[in-house]
Amino acid sequence: MTAQTFTAQMSVFKSQWRLYVVLLNTTDPWPEFSFDRTLPVPTFTERTEALSVLGFEPVPGAQWRWTEDSDDPDNPASPVVLIAATQVRPWTGAIA
Repeated sequence: MTAQTFTAQMSVFKSQWRLYVVLLNTTDPWPEFSFDRTLPVPTFTERTEALSVLGFEPVPGAQWRWTEDSDDPDNPASPVVLIAATQVRPWTGAIA
């Protein structure tokens, strides 16, 4: 049986990095963790620890991918927004 996988994303929201797990086809709130800062960008270790707090872990071999977006896609001078994403699964050591 294959474990269910999800996409975890990280971006800056209200001047703070936040990490959240995308849960599709549900009205449940997405699990979210705030790093309470803009700089420095959270390290790989900090992101992994935040995921464990949310009850998830990176899928073995998964890497973080960075995407560039903008606040206003119709304005090429709009500030850049960076979004990081990786594949995660429920943490095998999580207590249900």
